[in-house]
Amino acid sequence: MSRPMEMTSQDSITCAPVEEAKMADGDSIPVCLDDVEAIALKKMSKNAYDHYRSGADDQQTLGDNRAAFKRYRLRPMFLRQDVSTRDLATTIQGVPVDFPVGIAPTAVQRMAHPDGEVATARAAASVRSCMIFSTYATSRMEAVAADTPDGLRWFQLYVFKNQKQTEDLIRRAEQSGYRALVLTIDCYHSGTKRADIRNKFTLPKHLRTENLSDDGKPYDGVCGLGFAPLLWSDVKKLKSFTKLPVVVKGVLTGEDAVRAVESGVDGIMVSNHGGRQLDGVPASIDVLSEVVQAVQGRCEVYLDGGVRSGTDVLKALALGARAVFIGRPALYGLAYNGEAGVKLVLQMLRDELSLAMALAGCANIGDIQRSLVVHESRYLQPKL
Repeated sequence: MSRPMEMTSQDSITCAPVEEAKMADGDSIPVCLDDVEAIALKKMSKNAYDHYRSGADDQQTLGDNRAAFKRYRLRPMFLRQDVSTRDLATTIQGVPVDFPVGIAPTAVQRMAHPDGEVATARAAASVRSCMIFSTYATSRMEAVAADTPDGLRWFQLYVFKNQKQTEDLIRRAEQSGYRALVLTIDCYHSGTKRADIRNKFTLPKHLRTENLSDDGKPYDGVCGLGFAPLLWSDVKKLKSFTKLPVVVKGVLTGEDAVRAVESGVDGIMVSNHGGRQLDGVPASIDVLSEVVQAVQGRCEVYLDGGVRSGTDVLKALALGARAVFIGRPALYGLAYNGEAGVKLVLQMLRDELSLAMALAGCANIGDIQRSLVVHESRYLQPKL
């Protein structure tokens, strides 16, 4: 006998009623992440929007990050269990989160909204998610920590030639209650963003990267100025310098995943820097299985790049990701409506994931297995 699907506290929307988020200028209520981006485009300057949205060179990897998710097909299994309620809770680095979607590090967020990183951190904390705070933030890490004392915050780290500057950042993160360091390994030199060149991008004069120095030098969008060349031996040194878990961000091969594990890391983020570094590298989702297989459960594996829907999240989890992280969608939510906009983006993904799990026959995160996803080539091969 059929019955209506029940909703539980795990499934219900906990953000403010969507009517409260309606834009004063008459824009319709966004119902998906693409809608949020469309509204954000109208609210941001061309300088800011192009900086956030652009990728390196021909933007092949940027586009493929999203397109690649479409190349994977879901194989739902029906009638095995009651999926009228779903539990999306999990842990990352041993810390409970309500669902496996966090916010990736993105620089200079106050270009999108005056509250910047503070609003993003509040939104993540309000839905018990994780925010990764960027080295190149336009808010001080201590201010964000003080504003979200119970929030789960990780600190994204670049290693500078000035060793004291790097050490100071780490100690400040530790003292401010950040729960992990996310070491970015793919940005010694910056990929070429043609949009930034055409726009002659610079950070607006009223903003600066608040955590690097007190000299007020403007951020010009260029990575690599003063960055130290890194080796895997430096990752081991970092592990010995801090008691925080260390996650390396930027791994795209099984070989580097093995080296990361051998260096003692606590987590790996499969990432191509949002398509902003070396153009032509594979989409993150396409190398996720390779990395997971190489790691063999010795550390947690995460993914960022191209996630735009709950089914994207489901596919990444089935392919072995412990959690996924979103970058641009959080920025677009921030531009759309500040803290409430970021929260709305997270809730959209959470609710879409919950529904996708129900339709795929999964009642909890543990039910999401590798057999749920196959590459589309399985169905496109000619039959003999």
